Amino acid sequence: MRDQGLVKKEVWVLPVHARLLTQFEKQLRQPVVQELILSKLTKGGSLAMTQPNLWATASLYEALLKEPLFQGGEATAELIQGIESSILVTMSEYGDLPVYLTISGEQIIVESLMWPLADIKDAAAFNEEVLRTHKLFPLSTISLDTLPDGNAYYTMFGALSAASLLASVVFEIETLAGNVIKAADAYGQFLSNDTSAVEG
Repeated sequence: MRDQGLVKKEVWVLPVHARLLTQFEKQLRQPVVQELILSKLTKGGSLAMTQPNLWATASLYEALLKEPLFQGGEATAELIQGIESSILVTMSEYGDLPVYLTISGEQIIVESLMWPLADIKDAAAFNEEVLRTHKLFPLSTISLDTLPDGNAYYTMFGALSAASLLASVVFEIETLAGNVIKAADAYGQFLSNDTSAVEG
């Protein structure tokens, strides 16, 4: 947290407000939210202590389509229906990089596949390198997940509150996409085919 420029503050609230405080805390960690709140306070406004609305997959999809990132053709979005609906964002300015958004409870997960575990020459060495350097990619983390096809893949992901402002969600998408490309360049030497290309 300190490496991200955050500071620890102790606060006292009524037990009934504990959940609300946690949601505000998560939002206040986002640079975009900080700027919006500071702007409101300096203009004499106040923060309403009300329960924030949580995004649903369909409403988030509709809202994203109206954002400049999508209106300008830099990205496209597709709603994928299923047991757990998700949004596929294709980042054209990043070589058509696929980024997936999933809402799980009070969290929005933004993620993109990196490489299959089978493509890594030395998994132990790669894992150690990731643990030592993942802080170089702010707001993103790398995990190893087993997909429905039974194969293990490295995934880069970020998480934010399902009550986040739309601007924060867009910021997370763009940040993750940029981090995926940087990670591909940084870790390319660990791939068995000696390429830094991200899995499509």
